[in-house]
Amino acid sequence: MAYEGPERRVHRVFVTRNTEYHMRHQQCVGVRDRESGEWLRGHFALERTVCGSLRFFESGAMTASPGLPRVGESMYFEDHGRDLVTSAIVSVERPRPEVVDDYPS
Repeated sequence: MAYEGPERRVHRVFVTRNTEYHMRHQQCVGVRDRESGEWLRGHFALERTVCGSLRFFESGAMTASPGLPRVGESMYFEDHGRDLVTSAIVSVERPRPEVVDDYPS
């Protein structure tokens, strides 16, 4: 029988074409290059909270939503007038426990 209660896991990985954004709740705790597997320690998203998500359409239109993005949407971070919009999310995954233990501090 599958668990049907509230989601208790707090870590998620939002994967774009080139980058993984490792999140604890809505805060970015690690950014990793997908090709090299290296943690990007100076990345703008680190220690920032996702402000929302954006979806871009072929017509040039876009929509914004609060909270974490879904596949096909981009993450939006901001801090003191600086903004970061990621490329589109291609998958949302759960990190392995050993990856969570390896998060940069």
